[in-house]
Amino acid sequence: MAETIRTVIVDDEPLARKLLRSMLATHADIELVGEYGDGQEALNGIIEQKPDLVFLDVQMPKLTGIEVLEQLGPDRDPEIVFVTAYDQYALRAFEVNAVDYLLKPFDDERFDETLDRVRARLSREAEPRTRRKGDAGDYADRLDAVLRQLGSRPEYAERIAVRRGERIYLQPVADIEVFESEGKYVRIHTGGEEHVIRETMLQLDEILDPRQFIRISRSAIINIASIAEIQLWFRGDYMVILKSGRKINTTRSYRSALKRLIDRAG
Repeated sequence: MAETIRTVIVDDEPLARKLLRSMLATHADIELVGEYGDGQEALNGIIEQKPDLVFLDVQMPKLTGIEVLEQLGPDRDPEIVFVTAYDQYALRAFEVNAVDYLLKPFDDERFDETLDRVRARLSREAEPRTRRKGDAGDYADRLDAVLRQLGSRPEYAERIAVRRGERIYLQPVADIEVFESEGKYVRIHTGGEEHVIRETMLQLDEILDPRQFIRISRSAIINIASIAEIQLWFRGDYMVILKSGRKINTTRSYRSALKRLIDRAG
């Protein structure tokens, strides 16, 4: 392992970046080489700086932390530590082989534990530098740390408020086949009906169960149970055909999520 760990902080909250900066300053082997406040800046900075370690927030403007990793690709060099207030992203952290997952707020002891894990991973990968996805001991250590922090599984929305004229109904989310963004609003399709709700795609990402719903583009979240067929499309994208006959294309930043679904099903 190199004498210093070149490190980047990515978070859209200045106070969060300041806290991480102060905690990193107590570790002599950490060299801070960049701070970024949105996903696009982070992506460009990581490519340019080539850090060893990135502390990465999930919910950010322009590109989310997940989208940043998807665009970096599976052969990325830096170790990734997710830092977020949203515990439902813990599973995604393991899917993208993050070294750890820090749930805000966290203390010095938990932070130091994360850095120890980073150092161990960098040491193992130094000669040759290959990512050890099959390391059961490493996976168990990371999983144990995350579970201790999460405590219990998050609860997801079972119903969403829908206005129909002057009345408001609680629509079961299990009956919704797709959420499609329309500017500041989202249109839902369910049972041949359409309704507009005052939610954003980011808010829906937080409240929908990822085992039941999958986001396949910036403008579409689909119910996995509503998928009738998935077809290969142009340049590695997919065409998703729903049971209702509706067709929706994936986009580059989200197609990997659908590919993981296909791989699990296979």
